[in-house]
Amino acid sequence: MEAYYQHLLIFFVSIWLLVIVFWFYRAYRHKKLFEKISAMSFPENYREFLIGLSHYDELSSSEKIKIETSILRFIYTKTFIGVQSLEVNDEMRVLIAFHACLLLLHIETENCYDNLKTIIIYAHPAMINKVQNNGGIFSKEQFLISGQSANDTVVIIWNEAKHEIYHPRHENVIIHEFAHEIDFMDGEIDGVPPMEQSRYHEWTSVLYKEFEKLNTVARKNRDWGKYKLIGEYAATNEAEFFAVITERFYESPQSLKRHFPDLYNELKQFYHVDPAGV
Repeated sequence: MEAYYQHLLIFFVSIWLLVIVFWFYRAYRHKKLFEKISAMSFPENYREFLIGLSHYDELSSSEKIKIETSILRFIYTKTFIGVQSLEVNDEMRVLIAFHACLLLLHIETENCYDNLKTIIIYAHPAMINKVQNNGGIFSKEQFLISGQSANDTVVIIWNEAKHEIYHPRHENVIIHEFAHEIDFMDGEIDGVPPMEQSRYHEWTSVLYKEFEKLNTVARKNRDWGKYKLIGEYAATNEAEFFAVITERFYESPQSLKRHFPDLYNELKQFYHVDPAGV
């Protein structure tokens, strides 16, 4: 019996040591990859996709260097998959990576969407099948997918994303989906991204108050007033509200600041940038 427990102990210690070795090996590989990326020059053809975009042109020289490094890190650590016979190209990779990294540019974090593994790109909105469980009764239903975020996977509809990038108005599906990814960095997708505990109360007070007001307007479906800027979809839940107002913060900052100064101020403090002041 004693020999049995000795073998069992040796087995578990061996497993533990293998886990430790694997963890250090993976950390070493990541470190070497990041060192390689940091030493890389940003390809000129990548930069050509960015020149002319207001979000890029308005950055300082140091900010451009920082975000270009982040773009390379993003591209080299994520898998891009095209569906509907879509062939992924550099323009897609660079523009998706740029808008994703833009959100983290001024946030003090080493996290570059580290949990994210895959970017799935559809050419157009698509109907996909989804299995629903209704009290043990399973049914297959179809729903229209126009962008999605699920922790380790982001889905982007390219024709919509490209149009919004080159014809900016209020919406940006890439910013929207990566706002969800930021929201989920603390393990919860609830409209409250990772932040200092001291800011939690003010953040939830301001955002949830405006979310409830929007919800009331959406239910009555009248007298939208200033809430037309945010739109009905943001009333779905707190997570969608956060993603939508992040879009407005970057895509129509002057309007958001004018109509919702408290919301704007919370986002300014969180993202550490003042796009309306540029």
